[in-house]
Amino acid sequence: MTRVAIIQGHPTSDSRHFCHALADAYARGAAEGGHEIRVVSVADLDFPLLRSKSDWESALPPPTIAEAQRTLVWAEHLVIVYPLWLGGMPALLKGFMEQAFRPAFMTGGAGPKASWKTALKGRSSRIIITMGMPGFAYRWYFGAHSLRSLKRSILALIGIGPNRHTLVGMIEGMNDAKREAWLAAVHKLGTRAK
Repeated sequence: MTRVAIIQGHPTSDSRHFCHALADAYARGAAEGGHEIRVVSVADLDFPLLRSKSDWESALPPPTIAEAQRTLVWAEHLVIVYPLWLGGMPALLKGFMEQAFRPAFMTGGAGPKASWKTALKGRSSRIIITMGMPGFAYRWYFGAHSLRSLKRSILALIGIGPNRHTLVGMIEGMNDAKREAWLAAVHKLGTRAK
């Protein structure tokens, strides 16, 4: 049994978006696989954007972020679901990560010289990104820049790995059969919590 935290990174809480369907499919699969699940819906959290280095380094996180941090510590596997907007993750998800992955949290309060890999070391992740372009175009032509940045400059930096990914392309023109195939594939990933 694995403890799974699903971070729903779509900035709209409207459940009609395919990101929500994918996260739900993963959660159903994980539950069927005997895993425990908690969901953090970034769109439903009330938090300000950080505007200074001192706020990021020393200010206390808002209560909703502190609760999300407890979920991150609880989890053994993170699933991050979001749409590709302007070549990257939506600003609200990036703002959430800046709030949640503050130095005091990541070092366990051990101070500025402590390793950032303390709080979440040993966890794994699955990143699921939806996009309008074909997934292969994002990967090969655009170099999957934001995915690589998330894996290397955020997740690996804080000790999370391995970091696997699923790219769901051509979302706007997708027919029902293709959507069902993607939901089944993500459901299967959930059963294994990978």
